[in-house]
Amino acid sequence: MSSEGRGGGNFLRPYIILAFMAAVALPVTIWKGFYIHQAHAAVEVTPNSQATSNFANAQLLYTLIGHNGTVKSLAFSPDSRILASGGAENEGIIRLWNTANGKKLADINKAHKAAIESLVISPDGQTLASCSDDNTINLWSLKNFKFSRSFVGHTSNVLSLAVSPDSKILISGALDGIRLWDLLQQRPLGTLVNFDNLIYTLAISPDGQTLASGDNKGVIKLWNLSTGKLIRESVAHSNAVSAVIFTPDGETLVSASRDRTIKQWNINTGELIRTFTGHNNWVNAIAINPDGQTLASAGRDGIKLWNLTTGELINTLSGHTDWVSAIAFSPNGKILASGGFDRQIKIWGIPIKRK
Repeated sequence: MSSEGRGGGNFLRPYIILAFMAAVALPVTIWKGFYIHQAHAAVEVTPNSQATSNFANAQLLYTLIGHNGTVKSLAFSPDSRILASGGAENEGIIRLWNTANGKKLADINKAHKAAIESLVISPDGQTLASCSDDNTINLWSLKNFKFSRSFVGHTSNVLSLAVSPDSKILISGALDGIRLWDLLQQRPLGTLVNFDNLIYTLAISPDGQTLASGDNKGVIKLWNLSTGKLIRESVAHSNAVSAVIFTPDGETLVSASRDRTIKQWNINTGELIRTFTGHNNWVNAIAINPDGQTLASAGRDGIKLWNLTTGELINTLSGHTDWVSAIAFSPNGKILASGGFDRQIKIWGIPIKRK
């Protein structure tokens, strides 16, 4: 990643002046120019002291059936007990599942008027946020699955969401740029940047200080969320960036692309650490186990599991009958969920060894 000294201007400092924000959006443009998802399960998955996050021997535990279209988004609650899934093909439905037994907890019908592109659950476990091709972001209470409010401001498809570690700020990426929202007061904060290309994916660093964005031109940008300034940008891939994610230690960023590659970057220097190759087509989604050891990637040829330290391919999971479009590790690191074009959700894990 080549550093550029671009950006500038006074930017909203959401962690400093949040209490002084007005209830209307404050557009501040810095620069102009981007997871998780249904028959009832027969296998119970519960936290266990003997369970391991080593997914080299991961197996399919159960399949969830219920969506009528592609499963595009998956998100776990912080306690790993609830899995939220979002459907595409204009289904506009959010389904919530009990990860301990695979049973459906609730359906949020007509959650959106079009495909649900991304779901995130705030780290405090209070709020589920969804975004859609209908240009809106909706907030839901994770306690009772009831609608809270809508954020309206984007003028095009909203493709990605990210929430700060302190659960205060929601960030959205769309075809028309990146916006910030106050989750506590449920009001707009402002516009980080407007783009002339599609923002496909967003991720916030574990310390909440850095935002990464990936677009349809293969460009990755890093932003300082305290100042709003562009830290660095680079043409990281030769095709659209489909996903970005920070490692748990915040030292590196992993990106996936339609160019069939996955790349790992040093956050401080912008240098490429390694490239993961092996997928035979677009890489649709990636996830990192909370222990920082295992990277999962999804595409047409299933799910690949990599040793994030060595870059070694350690396993390939086959179970979906079509493209895998979404993937997510549970926060406790015990299970991996995947969603596909085959309308199914697969739950993978390490069989528990019982004495």
